[in-house]
Amino acid sequence: MMSCKRFLDVALSLILLCLLSPLLLLTALAIVLESGSPVLYRQTRLGLHGEPFGMLKFRSMVQNAAAIGPYFTQTDDPRITRVGRFIRRTSIDELPQLCNVLRGEMSLVGPRPDVPAQRALYSDADWAQRCSVRPGITGLAQALYRSESTEAQRLAADLRYTHEASCWLDLKILLLTCKRLSGKGGN
Repeated sequence: MMSCKRFLDVALSLILLCLLSPLLLLTALAIVLESGSPVLYRQTRLGLHGEPFGMLKFRSMVQNAAAIGPYFTQTDDPRITRVGRFIRRTSIDELPQLCNVLRGEMSLVGPRPDVPAQRALYSDADWAQRCSVRPGITGLAQALYRSESTEAQRLAADLRYTHEASCWLDLKILLLTCKRLSGKGGN
């Protein structure tokens, strides 16, 4: 039997993919015209029970960006394309993760999936708690802070979510995320 959360994940992901398909196609076209293919970028992340999976994103950097250098989230990173800056600022780069949700690797709401190196940031007990739920496209940390939070605030929000998770909290987080993305959110 499908849980309330999984039902909402599948139903909303399918609806969003249908509604957003023109935007997804235009984004793919813009990426190809500016910097060629591939359009999608797959990064190894840790999911439910710490299992690795390939998280999808629209490619926002030049091809072979790793060869240019490890700038990470530097604001003037020369590897980021013009289209990439826009899709990152608007979070359009995250939309392919709706496919990860449909495949059951992610949820619409949950802690953001960690890269393997981030495992070291958690105690064993906190890591077990963190991995007890599927990671999400958005989560409590994103709804509350977007990108202006500290790492400690994001980790605390992710752990808080795992203790309080419910369909109602998920709906609240989705609404808060939409409000923040529309520019009407606080912080």
